[in-house]
Amino acid sequence: MWSMLNGTIVNAGTVIVGCTIGLSIGAKLPDRYRRIVLDGLGLITITLGIDASVIVMGRMVGKYGPLVDAGQTFGARLGMVTIGCLLVGSLLGSWLRLHQRVESLGHLIHAKTGGKGDAGRFAEGFLVASVIFCVGPLTLLGCLNNGTRFDPSLLYVKAALDGFCSMALAASLGAGVAGSILTVLFFQGGLTLAFHYGAGGLPELSREMMNVVGGIVLLANALLILEIKKIPVADMLPGIFLPPLVIYACEAMRPGLFLPVG
Repeated sequence: MWSMLNGTIVNAGTVIVGCTIGLSIGAKLPDRYRRIVLDGLGLITITLGIDASVIVMGRMVGKYGPLVDAGQTFGARLGMVTIGCLLVGSLLGSWLRLHQRVESLGHLIHAKTGGKGDAGRFAEGFLVASVIFCVGPLTLLGCLNNGTRFDPSLLYVKAALDGFCSMALAASLGAGVAGSILTVLFFQGGLTLAFHYGAGGLPELSREMMNVVGGIVLLANALLILEIKKIPVADMLPGIFLPPLVIYACEAMRPGLFLPVG
């Protein structure tokens, strides 16, 4: 089991260390400096979102477009998959009230850990950190490699990045960021196990389209961090897991629509 989950466990450890340092620093930071830190994190999150969505989709169009009978419409096809997965996933998440449940979980963790400080700010820190740490190319590819090849190297890289990120987030948003350790353990660990026991055979295009939708979720999270628009980010999370189903269904009805035949 350690060979499958070592990347996730190390990742949770770096978040703990980063949060500890960030909380000790954050108590001494004036509000204007906390805002500067959040603005920087928001801009970095935008960069990561663009990398995971726009750039990855462009790479998939260049790689698979010439191999199927799509001509110049392959990018539009992937765009329709992205839009459909995002909309259906958001509707499903809204129906399940995922955003409210995640915020409620943040409030519950706040109460169970002593209830010091503003509960709303605690829940916001928990939500923002959870999305940043658990959505993105390194998460999906790292869990895939750790679960199927027992290779934790990508998750170790992610762990180092998350350590620094958690330090900045904790200094700005407070103790709620530390609650995201549970999200890293359960979500990332669960994803690793899922890849190990059944999802390792997903086509590359399906995996990368999960990254594309995840990149858009990261962009929505950036808008939340920058206080531009409060989007119910957690409601969008189911959409990340829909591209493999959509591509499989389309290929079953019309082989060669997305993947080369034979």
